Amino acid sequence: MQEETCLGAVRAFVEQRDWGKFQTPENLAKSISIEAGELLECFQWDDADLPGAQDELADVLTYCFLLADRLGLDPQSIVLAKLEKTREKYPVEKSYGRSDRYDRL
Repeated sequence: MQEETCLGAVRAFVEQRDWGKFQTPENLAKSISIEAGELLECFQWDDADLPGAQDELADVLTYCFLLADRLGLDPQSIVLAKLEKTREKYPVEKSYGRSDRYDRL
């Protein structure tokens, strides 16, 4: 049996329900923001709701995968490209152990 990828599983789920027609980039971006807010709620008070956070994080990631797919982008490629830009902005020798913005290092 061939291993199923996250994106493949999400695509199949959406296709089986004919939801693709509703998943415009704008709607997917809104959904990411909404689900991120729900994720934040899991940490609102002193006791973190880790099971809830796991579910909400999965929702955020799912919508991120769908948006990348809709835009014709490979999630792994865009994360690695952005990481390279961030490496340049935050060189280890200047940023190690600091949380300052890149323009204040």
